Amino acid sequence: MSAPTSVEGDAAVIRRSLAQPEVFAELYDRYAPDIHRYAARRLGDGHADDLTAETFLAAFRTRSRYDLGRENARPWLYGIAANLIGKQRRTEVRGLRALARTGTDPVAESWVERADSRVVAQSAHGPLAGALAGLSAGDRHVLLLVAWADLTYPEVAEALGIPLGTVRSRLNRARRKVRSALGADPAFVVDASEVAR
Repeated sequence: MSAPTSVEGDAAVIRRSLAQPEVFAELYDRYAPDIHRYAARRLGDGHADDLTAETFLAAFRTRSRYDLGRENARPWLYGIAANLIGKQRRTEVRGLRALARTGTDPVAESWVERADSRVVAQSAHGPLAGALAGLSAGDRHVLLLVAWADLTYPEVAEALGIPLGTVRSRLNRARRKVRSALGADPAFVVDASEVAR
């Protein structure tokens, strides 16, 4: 029986890729599905393929500047994706406003099966989309990296290159605005995840 092989850490893969560029494909294999899923939720399937490719191309080109002391490259990759999404902010906001106006989500229709969309309560989509469209780009990035990419607060700080305190304040502000848009009193609604992180 052979000994189990250990999976090489992200920093080690990036270090090796400096001499052997093809090794960088290991990071693509590890993280491309997650980045694609996140991009599809933010911009729709039509843009997700391109954004995922652009994310990994940018990461490949800048890999020599990666801080090899950071073992996990996931926040770095999400940060690149968030910056690229930020450049397409008009597309995202336009989709959110269309959903708020019509109740039909052109972005979600590209990744949600028709049966799923009948099960989900359509009444919450409009106000939620309107609230997300009304957030600043920075607040929306923080909120969606926590909610959709499942990054921790320190990972969001690393991904966006901002202090942890800024992550907390942006997330708090975004959650209050979203709660208010959905009709909840933001002063009295406490999310357990806010306390736990």
